Amino acid sequence: MSFSATIRHDGAVSIIDLTGQLTSFASGALRCTVADLMKQGRKKIVLNVGELVYLDSSGVGELVNCYMGVIKQSGEMKVVGLTPKVEEILKITQLYRVFQEFQDEEAALNSFPERKPERA
Repeated sequence: MSFSATIRHDGAVSIIDLTGQLTSFASGALRCTVADLMKQGRKKIVLNVGELVYLDSSGVGELVNCYMGVIKQSGEMKVVGLTPKVEEILKITQLYRVFQEFQDEEAALNSFPERKPERA
């Protein structure tokens, strides 16, 4: 299974849907995706990892590198859709302390100060 990173936008927030396996062979694709968003001035990012089926040490390193790149440019990166397998990896590596994680995409989007929750 390959890796893909698909970008969607919700106002000023960019959502990156990750699917497949994030390994050393695929980590460059994520790096380029995040770098392109930063060049466009899109510094509010939500990573949707709900379809990420595998993550190796290179993938973990790439997540950290992307996160640090966003933070260094005064951006924000949040994570949504953790599968039990990916969540376990984040706990083992203590990265759950670094990434702001949310139960669902709407909660992640609403966590950005400029975005207000929709009223029913």
